[in-house]
Amino acid sequence: MSATRRGLLGGAAAAASFYSSAMAQESRELRIAVQFGITYLPLTVIREQRLIEQQAQSLGLPEPNVSWIQVSGGAAMNDALLSGNLDIASAGIPPVGLLWARSRNNLKVHAISSLVAAPLWLNTRNPAVQTLRDFTPQDRIALPAVRVSFQAITLQIAAEKEFGPGQHARLDPITVSLPHPDATAALIGGRNEITAHFGNPPFQNQQLQNAGIRRVLSSYDVVGSPHSVTLLYATQRWRDTNPRTLRAIRAAQETANAWIAAHPREAAELYVRAERSSLSVDFVEELIRHPDHRFTTAPQGVEYFAQFQHRTGQIPVRIESWKEIFFPEAHDGPGS
Repeated sequence: MSATRRGLLGGAAAAASFYSSAMAQESRELRIAVQFGITYLPLTVIREQRLIEQQAQSLGLPEPNVSWIQVSGGAAMNDALLSGNLDIASAGIPPVGLLWARSRNNLKVHAISSLVAAPLWLNTRNPAVQTLRDFTPQDRIALPAVRVSFQAITLQIAAEKEFGPGQHARLDPITVSLPHPDATAALIGGRNEITAHFGNPPFQNQQLQNAGIRRVLSSYDVVGSPHSVTLLYATQRWRDTNPRTLRAIRAAQETANAWIAAHPREAAELYVRAERSSLSVDFVEELIRHPDHRFTTAPQGVEYFAQFQHRTGQIPVRIESWKEIFFPEAHDGPGS
């Protein structure tokens, strides 16, 4: 064998050895953050049925140690990811778009998949409020994180449509950051300054069961079409060093979504039990079956929100396609 051929074979063997070593060194620890609500049901199913562990083993990985961390709001989620205290984050389209734009030259954060498409409602207990124009400086609108959460950006879009160009931030001064469970308790209790809440299911639906609380608007009406609510996302470095784990996560999502669609009653029972919810199984099952709620990995509305954020100066880059914000693993599927 010639020296050149031996060198080529040796180089190929070394490259294969390096690749195998890199694959074998995927992290055994996986830290995933979740927030509150039915929109995170696929993650609840994945956790309770240990689907990531099963999928990882089917891909030849040792069973990972998956930690589930409860976080409220996209801002806190992003802080945890950037500080290295989190591997996989879950938040609305606007917080993900913001972090993607800000991290393009370093951590290169991208989305992995969507969790669900669902409408978000702005509810109020103030009898004087019929439209956005009726809110006054005395009102307080609770949402997960002021100015950056999905609800906050949707409120800005609605304000611009109501009050005109340049008025998107008009209602920002009366918004306050509050987790959905706390905001729901405050709105129903009616004994503090919170007069409205921009929430998500099941909290927004639970609120409307109480006399004196009604819906002001739906995000589907604001946007003009269905949209994803929650995305999973991670850093480029994590994705590059954990390719099979990423495949396991996406496969676990598809398995969870198929199970939810086939077993809505059991999914409702699992949610009530796992979240120690006071809601009835019948109530949760009705939400799961609602035609406006679609548990799917395919993103919807990413371009719409990202382009609004760019136009209003919140992110410096205008995206032309949702694929710019997502890792290549998602590119073969549908999206918008």
